[in-house]
Amino acid sequence: MPGPKKLDPSSSPRALLGAELRHRREAAGLSQDDLGAPLFVSGSFIGQLEAGTRRMQLDQAQKLDEVLGTDGFFVRNCAALKKSKYPDHFAEAAEAERLATTIREYAPLLIPGLLQTEAYARAVFRAYQPTATEDVIDELVAARLERAQLLSDPTTPLLWVVLDEAVLRRRVGGPGVMAEALRHVTGLVRQHRIIAQVLPFSAGAHAAMGGGLKLMAFTDAPPLAYLDGLGSGQLLDEPSMVRMYELTYDLLVAGALSPGDSLALIRSVAEDDSHEDQQL
Repeated sequence: MPGPKKLDPSSSPRALLGAELRHRREAAGLSQDDLGAPLFVSGSFIGQLEAGTRRMQLDQAQKLDEVLGTDGFFVRNCAALKKSKYPDHFAEAAEAERLATTIREYAPLLIPGLLQTEAYARAVFRAYQPTATEDVIDELVAARLERAQLLSDPTTPLLWVVLDEAVLRRRVGGPGVMAEALRHVTGLVRQHRIIAQVLPFSAGAHAAMGGGLKLMAFTDAPPLAYLDGLGSGQLLDEPSMVRMYELTYDLLVAGALSPGDSLALIRSVAEDDSHEDQQL
């Protein structure tokens, strides 16, 4: 069984705290369960803090400084974790996403953020904030495109998406923008960088009609599930809940078109959009 992943303390404030927490805990001769007890959290939660897949909260930092005798180190550095380019409800999930080895996502309405083109992302943010200045929209788009650089690695993370057919049919930004966005998805599929399936309207009722779902797996930390809502989100680590949402995803895959048929459908819709754009 592989040992704990070596975090680069300079890569992010979360990696710094995780690496330091592991060092201090081991120096104190405590197990993860031992350290979790005074914080009223599980040993696996301590492992998630050390692995960088969960964000340390201020009250936890205060207790860790007390138990480990770290003279306020965790409290002083915990504030850095509050700085994020993403909304509060998504910031922790976005940070965990960077450490995931496998990401499985069901998208009910929009192309997932990791797969969006600049024009598509701009249209999405403009719809969300119709009165925002261009500078605000530019910052949001830049953060989304930076996040998509996660796919610049040729193999990690493994990204498997199930797109509801509504994702293909809703012409975000108009037919030209949509055609480009769908061609970007098909390009990633043809490059064998992602796996994409389409859940067709003909599938009828399904297990995830309540909203979007993202599942993340890690080398040395328990898996997480992220539920996406309107201006809200929930990151879950409770094992029974994560297993339930893993089953939900498996059911979605079972009802979806095969990868080959999905690719053909996405390409067909992109061609229709492109043809209509040329006629405008």
